[in-house]
Amino acid sequence: MPQFLEHSLRWIFSARSILKLSTVYFFVIIFCSLSHQTQASDSCAIATAHPEATAAGCEVLLDGGNAFDAAIAVTAALGVVEPYSSGLGGGGFYLLHVADSGRDVFVDAREIAPERASEGLYLNAEGLGVPLRSREGPLAAAIPGIPAALQHLSTVYAKLPLEAVLQPAITLARDGFSVDPRYVRAVGWVEKRIRKFKLSERIFFNKGEPFKLGEVLKQPDLAQTLETMAKDIDSFYRGSIAHEMVNHVVSSGGNWTLDDLKNYQVKERAPVIINFNGAKIVTAPLPSSGGLVMAQVFNILEDLSYYSHDHTVRPHLMVEAMRRGYNDRARFMGDPDFSDAPLKQLMSLEYARKRGRSISFDAATDSDSLPTVFDLTLDGEETTHFSIVDDEGNRVAATLSINGPFGSGMVAGNTGILLNNHMDDFSIGIGKGNAYELVGNRANGIEPRKRPLSSMSPTFVGSEKGDLAIGTPGGSRIISMVMLAILEYLDPINVDPEAIVSLARYHHQYLPDRVQVEPDSFDDAWISQLRSKGHDVQVYRRKWGNMQAIHCDTKQIRCSVLNDPRGRAGVVF
Repeated sequence: MPQFLEHSLRWIFSARSILKLSTVYFFVIIFCSLSHQTQASDSCAIATAHPEATAAGCEVLLDGGNAFDAAIAVTAALGVVEPYSSGLGGGGFYLLHVADSGRDVFVDAREIAPERASEGLYLNAEGLGVPLRSREGPLAAAIPGIPAALQHLSTVYAKLPLEAVLQPAITLARDGFSVDPRYVRAVGWVEKRIRKFKLSERIFFNKGEPFKLGEVLKQPDLAQTLETMAKDIDSFYRGSIAHEMVNHVVSSGGNWTLDDLKNYQVKERAPVIINFNGAKIVTAPLPSSGGLVMAQVFNILEDLSYYSHDHTVRPHLMVEAMRRGYNDRARFMGDPDFSDAPLKQLMSLEYARKRGRSISFDAATDSDSLPTVFDLTLDGEETTHFSIVDDEGNRVAATLSINGPFGSGMVAGNTGILLNNHMDDFSIGIGKGNAYELVGNRANGIEPRKRPLSSMSPTFVGSEKGDLAIGTPGGSRIISMVMLAILEYLDPINVDPEAIVSLARYHHQYLPDRVQVEPDSFDDAWISQLRSKGHDVQVYRRKWGNMQAIHCDTKQIRCSVLNDPRGRAGVVF
């Protein structure tokens, strides 16, 4: 990296008050113009949902860390400045490209159900689900995976000591950060939930009142927890932090045990590989449903020659492919350690052709009468995303979550850790929808130590246009948003890769049987075209997602940060 730029960046990141002045959305984007003689090792970039998290990652890179060190720093910082989206009390998926071996690996840090969890805890006497039990309070919280992921990344892939890498997050928690519009909006959505828990209200409100734009939010308990973890990361699962969390959860009516924490492990899994339109797509395997849904949708679209059709036909074909992909999500998918999904068949071109045969170019399929392929056999602000590329060619795409805004709403004692509500991602009452209206089957039913099915889909795309690392928050719509961005990116007539993050979005998830559309995104003719084919099109009140992507050209000479205009900040240097 040029020395003048390094000095400039160090000045910017030490003067953190500059980043705290914002009371509106903005991008922190720093470009270093690189000559064609520059090697790939001179390009690195960070795209996150918050400028303070971006700054934390940059500090670590400037101190000699690699993309995996930066991923640790960004994860910890996002948990401080976006407590409504992710944190130590949640889980996530990390898609890694390890440059020296050329290997792609998926790190599964999804939460697991406690040993004492059972479906009966979330049902009433009539056998019907009681939504609040899985969405707020102690029974809503699954065993977190993020701290184990930080330890795994640090031990296996990173360069720097964990204590140094966590320092930016510790500083943010101790000294505070300026509240932005997204924080204010998230609190507004779940204010009643937060106020039910006095510890949470004390942290996330300002003397009993919601924080206003620009006011500084400090989290001293979380700072102390991070300092303890920096010295002994094991304390989260086996030490003082574990004891404090379990005591608080149990005294509040939950069912955690110390063994639940002690037995938690991250898992490395082989990612899903999809070949589509000459591109290689590397994405998330189960327990994320993203890879399998994408494989089916892209295979169907390939078989239907998607790019040969004009823009009046493509949305209909995409909706019909989504309908079928999400139908199989509901039928087959769950934690691969507990249930066998017919992976080879679901990802095969033959199966896609069979699914595609039932698609009419002129009319929508009714989800309730969706044809089933029977010859399958079994074989052996709620979320956040960031993407990182370093000067060695390592890449990270990570999607993290505590599920709903501010998760369960409950902070675990004096740890400052806000707990997730990912128990709601299990299928509770088979065939019934969760908070995102997703339905499921026994494959995603509650069992002790099981991971709930997820939609989080960190993804890499390699093509003649270059390399892309991409992902977004957005609940059940994550998969659709990532697929739409990839379709736009790979479109032969698209010459502006950076437009993919601002693309207008639509979504169909099998049930409820409707096409969901962002507001102010599509004209009346577009909507009428879908309705004329029998689609129920509903325009929603607010936009979705906060996509964070990095695009590097084919020679890895120049990398561009692609920030969703719905969100905030990234850096390229």
